[in-house]
Amino acid sequence: MLYKPRTESIDLLILKSLAARMSLSPKDEQLYFALKKGYEGERSFDSWTEKLQCECLILNDLLLKQNNTLFQIDSLIIMSDTIYLFEVKNYEGDYYYELDKLYKLPTSEINNPLIQLNRSESLLRQFLQTMGFNLPIKANIVFINPEFTLYQTPLNKPFILPTQINRHMKKLNLNSSNVNKKHRELADKIISLHIVDSPFKLFPTYKYEQLQKGITCGNCTSISVSINGKICTCQECRYEESIETAVLRNVKEFKLLFPNKRITTNVIQDWCKLINSKKKIRRILGKNFKMAGVHRWTYYE
Repeated sequence: MLYKPRTESIDLLILKSLAARMSLSPKDEQLYFALKKGYEGERSFDSWTEKLQCECLILNDLLLKQNNTLFQIDSLIIMSDTIYLFEVKNYEGDYYYELDKLYKLPTSEINNPLIQLNRSESLLRQFLQTMGFNLPIKANIVFINPEFTLYQTPLNKPFILPTQINRHMKKLNLNSSNVNKKHRELADKIISLHIVDSPFKLFPTYKYEQLQKGITCGNCTSISVSINGKICTCQECRYEESIETAVLRNVKEFKLLFPNKRITTNVIQDWCKLINSKKKIRRILGKNFKMAGVHRWTYYE
């Protein structure tokens, strides 16, 4: 069963918002693409693990600390006698493996994901031992993209290629796992120690004045949204949603980007730009948030 769902990272959410409202530098644009592609690959892997019928606990997207060292896990599956650790890679194209190095054709060496996997496995083992658990760990790298090819794939490496994922999941499903209270306590403990706010901030610095104001599309994130009556319509993908839904989503985006700024009628009207009626903004905020302060010092939280 899914015990901890996956969510988009703060870095990805912020970069997504910034990409819609300002021009990113080539470096930040590359980072945004990498985070987005990585998340899409992980969600694709989730579509496989969510189909598992065997008794297990699935924990996604973990950031943990062992001996003051942070380590990240894409997916962890707890079964009665084994813990499965998966590192998901959404690589696309032709690669080859040679002398413990990974290359993208023709000759571009990239970071060997086995180094990251071995590090995560070692730290996870120590992490579990501190909590009194000594279950064996099976760690694998999953190459999730169907357009990925790895030439000279060594047989003794824990690689799961796109054509092998289905068979691997079938094999996991055959496991006669019997998860009990002790396993759930372990899963709860791991989740309680998950670090929500990563100390590593990857997104660029930005200011309110730099960002284009307006309502972003809830489907494609385009800022080309127009209002017709009570409906917001994206001019790019034609996605429609109510004004209230759109405003609340953009308030959430504002809070993400500017957590220390107060939410007021004037601020949100300026942020959303398209809505001329302060009364309408005030009604939406008053209906969905707690009002604090009085008169011109009124804000919402």
